[in-house]
Amino acid sequence: QVQLVESGGGLVQAGGSLRLSCAASGRTFSLADMGWFRQAPGKEREFVAIINWRSIGTNYKASVKGRFTISRDNAKNTVFLQMNSLKPEDTAVYYCNANSDGVQYWGQGTQVTVSS
Repeated sequence: QVQLVESGGGLVQAGGSLRLSCAASGRTFSLADMGWFRQAPGKEREFVAIINWRSIGTNYKASVKGRFTISRDNAKNTVFLQMNSLKPEDTAVYYCNANSDGVQYWGQGTQVTVSS
């Protein structure tokens, strides 16, 4: 089992920045990758960014590329999402995701609200 705890959400004006953190505990030695998804009201959960735990390879949703940066601290089993130039359409609940031994784990979610 892997437990995920997110932090760092909040309210920010358009053009501002936020940094999300997600700390993993439990079977972290078998982590394959970690990432972020988001879900806006009335919409399905969507992929935002992912980072491979060993190769440092990353991938992003097209609309956040160049504005968001995913990174990780292996020693602390923590993944970060630096979000710059935020837009009102980035408003959503952001969920941390981890893939360990082929099983998907989710955090509880953290609200990000971008005002225009």
